[in-house]
Amino acid sequence: MSLAHFIAILLAGTAAGTINTVVGSGSLITFPTLVALGYPPLLANVSNNIGLVPGSFSGAYGYRRELVGQRPRLRRLVPASALGGLGGSLLLLALPSGVFKKVVIVLIALALVLVIVQPRVTRWLQSRRGEHTGHRDVTPLTMGLVCAAGVYGGYFGAAQGIILVAILGILIDDQLQRLNACKNVLALTVNAIASCVFIVTTQVDWKVVGVIAIGSTIGGQIGAKVGRRLDPRWLRALIVVVGTTALVRLLLNS
Repeated sequence: MSLAHFIAILLAGTAAGTINTVVGSGSLITFPTLVALGYPPLLANVSNNIGLVPGSFSGAYGYRRELVGQRPRLRRLVPASALGGLGGSLLLLALPSGVFKKVVIVLIALALVLVIVQPRVTRWLQSRRGEHTGHRDVTPLTMGLVCAAGVYGGYFGAAQGIILVAILGILIDDQLQRLNACKNVLALTVNAIASCVFIVTTQVDWKVVGVIAIGSTIGGQIGAKVGRRLDPRWLRALIVVVGTTALVRLLLNS
């Protein structure tokens, strides 16, 4: 790994850790960066997933105050995320690598759409918080959708956080910041389970993992402490630009 590659991956990992903690979709920074540097898509996806685990833990720890009182909720949702993450990671390994190269184009496009519409979804969820006076918490439907989001996260993962926040915001009555903290724990669960599968079953670039891990851990703390002060429009624009670049590159090489 050259110095230039090291710096590029470190910066991408830091940005991804920050973005994942605040909103999600940080993989749309790291994954395209690795692809642009010449790493095969499947190897880039696996190494990226493992490298982002420390960042997910860092972000979840940074939001620990918002997690107070959510243990009963997490006891029901964490197993659902774990099951989904296991299924998604096994699906990634079971399908031919050529399938991933084609599917990832669709997934990146979907993730970019979610990033763009996320502000409207957030405003809609906030309006529901103000209108609804009843109490709703974890239901079988919530657990099922969280598990489905885990399958997506275990397979690819970009915008997993946005999907989780939308699910939790629609189906659970609570403040969005608390739901975001819950999202961080569930995303950590998915990434950790998928990483365990990848470590024992497939090829991993440990240099890439190490650099992303360092960057994402730093980014997790940045996201927890100052992420709410950052202009989300700039973050979203960066994600869209990098993700679109990766999409074009993959389309040209497909």
